[in-house]
Amino acid sequence: MAKALSRFTIERDGDEYLLHIEDEDGDTVELTASFEQLDLISESLEEHLAFDVDDPDLLGDDEEEEEE
Repeated sequence: MAKALSRFTIERDGDEYLLHIEDEDGDTVELTASFEQLDLISESLEEHLAFDVDDPDLLGDDEEEEEE
């Protein structure tokens, strides 16, 4: 079963980037990625997060509070 994401960080390390991904149990995975790989991740996130902002069912609590 998949674990819930707790937090993540991205740090530059020379020509690469270090990604630290922590799950709900506090376990951390450290990965290296190139700029090109991060760019692909960014594009994928943009595609998956694109939605109609007028649909209140798709907004989280934070977004609803900001609109008031």
